[in-house]
Amino acid sequence: MKMKRLAAMLLAGAMVTGLCACGSSGGDKTAGSGSSGDELKVSVILKTEASEHWQLIKAGCEQYEKDNPGVKVDVKGPPSETSYDEQTNMIDTDINGGGYDAYIIAPLQSDSVAAQIAATDKPVIALDTNINSDKVVSFVGTGNEKAAKMGAEKAVEEAKAAGWDKVECIEIAGVQGDATNTARMTGYKEGIEEAGGTFLEKETQYADAVADKAVNSMEAIMQTHPEGVAIICANNDDMACAAAKAAKGNKAYEKTIFLGFDGSTSACQAVLDGSLTLTCAQQPYDMGYKACETAVKAAKGESVDNVDTGTEIIEKDNAQARIDKMNEYLAKIK
Repeated sequence: MKMKRLAAMLLAGAMVTGLCACGSSGGDKTAGSGSSGDELKVSVILKTEASEHWQLIKAGCEQYEKDNPGVKVDVKGPPSETSYDEQTNMIDTDINGGGYDAYIIAPLQSDSVAAQIAATDKPVIALDTNINSDKVVSFVGTGNEKAAKMGAEKAVEEAKAAGWDKVECIEIAGVQGDATNTARMTGYKEGIEEAGGTFLEKETQYADAVADKAVNSMEAIMQTHPEGVAIICANNDDMACAAAKAAKGNKAYEKTIFLGFDGSTSACQAVLDGSLTLTCAQQPYDMGYKACETAVKAAKGESVDNVDTGTEIIEKDNAQARIDKMNEYLAKIK
């Protein structure tokens, strides 16, 4: 009997020890610790993956995941910046699926996205373009108005140096009604006018953020202004480069200042080559990384603020350094 009681006591002790061991591995779970069943998941929905800018943002997101083993970052985006239905479906799928701890969304249509996220109880980070919703705990991206203003002021300076007496500017804009487009237009207008130029707002050409339509827009500008225009500013680099190419060979536009926005490697190369004058360079890699960092903090219940990832005006003196840095980031993409 004593032997039986001793065996029972030893078995009970082993069971208690086993239970304690199990409790020590899973009882005190911290979000993002990387423990089994404890991985923190972040959904990232871009405006598109079909451009260098968004690929660099993706690279930043993926680097954050590599640096933080307890976090899974799921990055996706529709075919183009006018693929509204595709992005809507992506957002619906991720929000309603309930498999994520936080959402990072770069909205194509901010008002529609605000309605889509209205019922979620998880934090939302607005990326690149803000979303007017109380579900959004932070905006991470470029201060578009401030950046465009910086670029416009520099463009006026360059136009005066090139010998333009009448410094007028026409914008080749992106998608009409898009919040980012509107912010950049506001910044361009303020910068041009405060630096002593004239922003011809009523002559704005909308080209849906694509190069082929920007060519058509530039051709229309040259027909309307055969005498030339001092500054052509565009909502992105693709349109600015396309406009500059369309104007090549037109003597009235030989001294025109072409100003882009994004700081893509092709645009920086165009600056080096002299076909593009300036570009307002965003920091998309940092944008992706910091958006993920902010989303994880919010998912853990920490307070977060808006994050302006900064702007750099690219001209010939710093274009090569920018190219080298962007190529380094692009090489990191899966």
